[in-house]
Amino acid sequence: MKVEIYDTTLRDGTQAEGISFSLLDKIEIAKELDKLGLDYIEGGWPGSNPKDIEFFRKINKVSLSKAKICAFGSTRRKDKKVEEDPNILKLAEAETQVVTIFGKSWILHVEKALRTSREENLRMIEDSISFFKKRGRQVIFDAEHFFDGYKDDPEYALKTLEVASETGADCLVLCDTNGGCMPYEIEEIIKKVKERINSPLGIHAHNDAGMAVANTIIAARMGISHIQGTINGYGERCGNADLCSVIPNLKLKLGIDVISDEKLRMLTHLSRFVDELANVSPNTHRPYVGRSAFAHKGGIHVSAMFRDERAYEHIDPALVGNKRKILVSELSGRSNILYKLKERKLGLAEDASITKKILQQIKDLENQGYEFEGADGSFELLVKKTTGEYRKLFEVESFRVTVEKREDERLISEATVKVRIKGKLIHTVAEGNGPVNALDNALRKALDQDYPEIRQMHLSDYKVRILDAKAGTRARTRVLIESSDKKDIWRTVGVSPNIIEASWKALLDSIEYKLLKSV
Repeated sequence: MKVEIYDTTLRDGTQAEGISFSLLDKIEIAKELDKLGLDYIEGGWPGSNPKDIEFFRKINKVSLSKAKICAFGSTRRKDKKVEEDPNILKLAEAETQVVTIFGKSWILHVEKALRTSREENLRMIEDSISFFKKRGRQVIFDAEHFFDGYKDDPEYALKTLEVASETGADCLVLCDTNGGCMPYEIEEIIKKVKERINSPLGIHAHNDAGMAVANTIIAARMGISHIQGTINGYGERCGNADLCSVIPNLKLKLGIDVISDEKLRMLTHLSRFVDELANVSPNTHRPYVGRSAFAHKGGIHVSAMFRDERAYEHIDPALVGNKRKILVSELSGRSNILYKLKERKLGLAEDASITKKILQQIKDLENQGYEFEGADGSFELLVKKTTGEYRKLFEVESFRVTVEKREDERLISEATVKVRIKGKLIHTVAEGNGPVNALDNALRKALDQDYPEIRQMHLSDYKVRILDAKAGTRARTRVLIESSDKKDIWRTVGVSPNIIEASWKALLDSIEYKLLKSV
């Protein structure tokens, strides 16, 4: 069974609250979607804004390996000649091989939104499709609100499809635009449609009832050969069918070879790439591609996976370009520690006394507010300290931070650090745009001569969590710092009732991790 994948991230996806792409973003995303091996990329609505007009002008000069670029727009306006309709003309000017036209199939929209007659709406569909077919374009007809329209007036909803089919539309897409249909309704209605319509059919599902992916998969099982959706499920209100779930479900669960095995391994990268350009924090619990999609915390689970990874994973994460993640926490068992030691090549995997000691330390520290799930750097330092592999490269004798508001209204943070390195006492002072930045600058200044490799690392993220908010200003604080160099990313954690001390602990771990790795 051949199934086409039609991506509408660049049009329908951008209707999501908080999602916006620049022109360059749209071009880059289109290139990545093409690399994934998708069949169609809907670039936007050229009749709605100048950015989309410019996108089509530029993308037409880009050489894509497979995907066809689609311009999206509505049927002609009521009581207006199709040749004179500005939106139709803008669609034509986009010069895409494929044009996607949406038309009303729900009588409620015909009469209340368009405020026209049933007959005129059918003529609008016919005229618009005919206009582009005469010009040699491939036409996809999106029957907007089809499922709601069918439930309200089956005969009229089917009539819109018949008109589109008879006029030459290449594919008729059944849209659950309000996203409220249940899978059993989708199945029943598609059966009825297939009894009357012989044209290729598609599905376009929204997620307002949380059913977009399920409804899409049901449609595919019913023989629908054209699937629409967006990367990461972006879309208006609750979003669209998430292609990052739809594609692996089609390929790995239904056996429909929509993209190659090699390209499927690009899926996790693409998901995070689109999130990055959208400036959105990735949903770590997103199926298949989320960072936690294959994360295991319970000791019993990890123990079972040592024997057979299928025990708690429905697929091999590598198939979609993701990876397994074993967490260490107060819920961990010895198996979690063994797995992490093996994963990070820390040895001692068979020494039960060592792993037991590490596990107890983790549980004691987590009782104080520490959390090692996302602090791999601090976890590795803890292991080295427990096993005797830790080398103390420097010793901090004291530090001090002051914050001063000057006459020009500027806030200046100044840190003083005394560090002993190889028997030498080094005393440094540095300013920063905050207390933690000042401490970081002062410590780096002290270490720079003896450990110049510190110049390669930088702090890339800083998160603060209040652990017991009811304690007010006496509350304990957990600080998580993410650092990176050209080869690696690591995270460290610190906990204290004093936010400066918590930050200092995480900062020290971060720098020690880097230096121990380098020396």
